[in-house]
Amino acid sequence: GQRDEEEEHHSLETFTFYLSEPLSKERVEAFSDGVYAIVATLLILDICEDNVPDPREVEEKFHSSLLEALSEYGPNYLAYFGSFVTIGLLWFVHHSLFLYVTKATRLMGLLNILSLAFIGGLPLAYQLTSEFAEKSHNEIEAIQVSCVITFFASIFQFAIWTTALLNERETLHPFARYGGKEHAFMFAKLALYPCVSLGAFFLTCLLSEFSTAIFHLMQIVIPFAFLALRIFVRISLTVVKTVMSLSRRKVVLLEEEEACLSPTETLS
Repeated sequence: GQRDEEEEHHSLETFTFYLSEPLSKERVEAFSDGVYAIVATLLILDICEDNVPDPREVEEKFHSSLLEALSEYGPNYLAYFGSFVTIGLLWFVHHSLFLYVTKATRLMGLLNILSLAFIGGLPLAYQLTSEFAEKSHNEIEAIQVSCVITFFASIFQFAIWTTALLNERETLHPFARYGGKEHAFMFAKLALYPCVSLGAFFLTCLLSEFSTAIFHLMQIVIPFAFLALRIFVRISLTVVKTVMSLSRRKVVLLEEEEACLSPTETLS
């Protein structure tokens, strides 16, 4: 009877749900990579299904010129590449994030699932934005839906990083903890997509006539912003360190001057 009670108590402890309990980091990464791969595959399947011209149409309408036929679908391909770049950059940020994480928790796994739920909506965003070529009347709504999907997919990644910082000694590598170079760069990298997508959302509300241009500009600017981000963070950290070192030198010089003065000069 005592052994049965101990086994029952142990089973109850095993199945209790604590958000701070450890979770298999490898399982989280494997599941995430699978979702990203499936979403990227769905994008190219949509291209092959709807945006490839029929051979008869190529022969009759475009005089057997495949390049002219494909050029008609140029905006659709632009939307595809923009969506694929978005998925690729979000995967890159996710990979960088878990590269610094040594141990995942259940709360981090839950936030990761919420992020992947909106990642799965990116093919919907592609289908909406690919209708720009057909001069549809719902461009603003399509852009806003795409911005919302991108915002929540990236903001949950930012929440994973914030959760890891709360228990940084257990979850993060020492060089990625609060105050380090990699921490500053990772913070800026994770904040880029939420800020840009939120800004594009409000800009389309205020400047509805330029909504398509704003959306395409966002897709073009973000990849270059990732390249320039590390340079900007390094320059900023160098400036901060220089200012801190100068202020420390001034303090040291003042202490040395006070030490050299006599007691009567110090009182005066």
